[in-house]
Amino acid sequence: MSRFDAAIAEQIWDMKYRLKDADGTAIDKTVEDTWARIAKDLASVETDKELWEKEFYSALEDFKFLPAGRITAGAGTNRKVTLFNCFVMGTIPDDMEGIFNMLKEAALTMQQGGGIGYDFSTIRPNGALVKGVAADASGPLSFMDVWDSMCRTIMSAGSRRGAMMATMRCDHPDIEQFISAKSDPVRLRMFNLSVLVTDPFMEAVKNDDDWNLAFNGEVYKTLKARTLWNQIMQSTYDYAEPGVIFIDRINKLNNLNYCETISATNPCGEQPLPPYGACLLGSINFAKLVKKPFEKGAKINEAELKSLVATAVRMMDNVVDASKFPLGEQAQEAKNKRRIGLGVTGLADALLMVGLRYGSDEAAVQTERWLHILARSAYAASVELAKEKGAFPLFDAEAFLKSGSMQTMDKGICSDIKKYGIRNALLTSIAPTGTISLYAGNVSSGIEPVFAYSYTRKVLQKDGSKTEEEVVDYAVRMWRGLKGDTPLPDYFVNAQTLSPLEHVKMQSAAQKWIDSSISKTINCPEDIDFETFKSVYMEAYETGCKGCTTYRPNDVTGSVLTVSRSEEEKLRQEDGADVIYMSEPLDRPNELEGSTYKLKWPDSEHAIYVTINDALVNGSRRPFEVFINSKNMEHFAWTVALTRMISAVFRRGGDVSFVVEELKAVFDPRGGAWVNGKYIPSILAAIGGVLETHMVKIGFLEGEGLGLKEDPKSNQVINFSENKAKACSSCGQFEMQMVEGCMTCRSCGYSKCG
Repeated sequence: MSRFDAAIAEQIWDMKYRLKDADGTAIDKTVEDTWARIAKDLASVETDKELWEKEFYSALEDFKFLPAGRITAGAGTNRKVTLFNCFVMGTIPDDMEGIFNMLKEAALTMQQGGGIGYDFSTIRPNGALVKGVAADASGPLSFMDVWDSMCRTIMSAGSRRGAMMATMRCDHPDIEQFISAKSDPVRLRMFNLSVLVTDPFMEAVKNDDDWNLAFNGEVYKTLKARTLWNQIMQSTYDYAEPGVIFIDRINKLNNLNYCETISATNPCGEQPLPPYGACLLGSINFAKLVKKPFEKGAKINEAELKSLVATAVRMMDNVVDASKFPLGEQAQEAKNKRRIGLGVTGLADALLMVGLRYGSDEAAVQTERWLHILARSAYAASVELAKEKGAFPLFDAEAFLKSGSMQTMDKGICSDIKKYGIRNALLTSIAPTGTISLYAGNVSSGIEPVFAYSYTRKVLQKDGSKTEEEVVDYAVRMWRGLKGDTPLPDYFVNAQTLSPLEHVKMQSAAQKWIDSSISKTINCPEDIDFETFKSVYMEAYETGCKGCTTYRPNDVTGSVLTVSRSEEEKLRQEDGADVIYMSEPLDRPNELEGSTYKLKWPDSEHAIYVTINDALVNGSRRPFEVFINSKNMEHFAWTVALTRMISAVFRRGGDVSFVVEELKAVFDPRGGAWVNGKYIPSILAAIGGVLETHMVKIGFLEGEGLGLKEDPKSNQVINFSENKAKACSSCGQFEMQMVEGCMTCRSCGYSKCG
């Protein structure tokens, strides 16, 4: 019998976490083999390896403890990968050499699969004097563009999709440009953006005081704090970014505030980290711990929770010693402080099983109680580890116990810490668990509410055909198994039916016992008025949250708050649309019009010929397929691959102009070349330029570097369907949704963050 509760769970395991040879041959024959592989690797640093291998396997069994995807996929594989999800990189120096050294470190980290976070507040503002060359500085956003291109290049080389977080202080002179950067639909797409908001700024907002934008003591501009706050709010209302991080609160409550200052987070925001800080994650699956679900006496088995937490803390502590690190500074930082981020998933499902409505006062109280048990158990386990293996190297009992978060910890725990020390500087964090929640049987993600109780997922079969299967939430599936066709009770709510302030209530309740932070998306309806929207952020600040991220459907990022299409849903058309989205690839007509372009690259003996054929749709031309040919056999493999991939994208329809932008952003580390008086960073960028020239020529684009040319007729297409949701870059389906700060595909499980 399969250990998987749902077909999607097994598919995610096979696709994401199952160990395979290079040729695709499975090494992990079953999920039990995967658990055994992880348990053995993490027990390898123990004295009694056999004992702890059994204990670790027991924690993993039946998906009770879910290490983050990096650990599940990488532990015991002997691959040169890091088991840490993400890193905050070093402080960026305010000089050209230092900036590009940081860029190199970022590339090396991303090459091993780690996401990165940076504070760009350390770079002088646009227009500031650069004394050494008697010129004006270009400002931090210009260098963020460079990071963005680097990330795309790493992604184009076949590695994990890049995930980056950029932060900037609310008093930096370029903060207004930072706030509005994502209004450009193609700029900084590899970044999540967050503003570092200070307590003095929030007080100035409340009092409508003046606010100085300054760098190194020099004031560049003064404006009303409320004006700047409204700019932040308007941008996130319109474009879903930037997020807001309450940085003073983070530093005040940080257990390590005596030896570090935090100014950045990992890409999803649940781990505020110092320079070279590492993000190590794992989640307790609360949905697996409820006894007598949907009965009168339903409750979490607290004894099992405490035991499971203790084992999980030990496993995660061992990851610090078992993992590889891209940089020596990252290894040193991790081992000096041994911070881990133990969190939860399946919380919303667990609340349903005990009869509580997510977002209610009762659910908030219960959540706080459960997480108090988790936090207390984690700290107690870390003390026991300190007795056995020693405290983390930078432990200072007096300073540690004076930190803000320790003021609320149980006195008995504090007494033991003073006496024995503690193994891990920080222990709790709630991360996005989109993929591992699917792997665990489609339990609710992190502390998020259930997004949809069921949806239809398209599955690609080996013969190329597609089938549809219903994917059902874990708690709903359990209800059906126990209650049959009995209607769901009224306490079954989902993300679409909750108010934004109910989301905040749950985040605030959870934050009380989380010593790091929480990645959570507060879903807002498209028609929420601006004043109500602003109140969400103020409520998050007033109720003790460490940050706030909202998602409101918009024209730039799309409408992702939609339940997947059902059999009753019909094709939709929107008046005035200028983008075509196809439900299936368009059949190739017998004849197509096209053009062929000759491209001569200086270092190549033979020219490259790029042929672009167009489809005629209601009198308008759009690119349909591409052929790239050259006598130079060195380029044969990648030109064939590129031809097929670009053509596949073109045939799907939609706004395919991003293909141009992606290709033009690729740079060759060996250097580019001058072509027709213009510097081109790579052959791929040159091909991107040819595609752009052609798209402008046929009227598909407005011009070089510009977006789509409006065509009111282009929505009148048979066998095309419109969908405002973004297409998944992995499977092509329009099933992307925002989950805990990460765009996640409900069709294949792909997520931006891993």
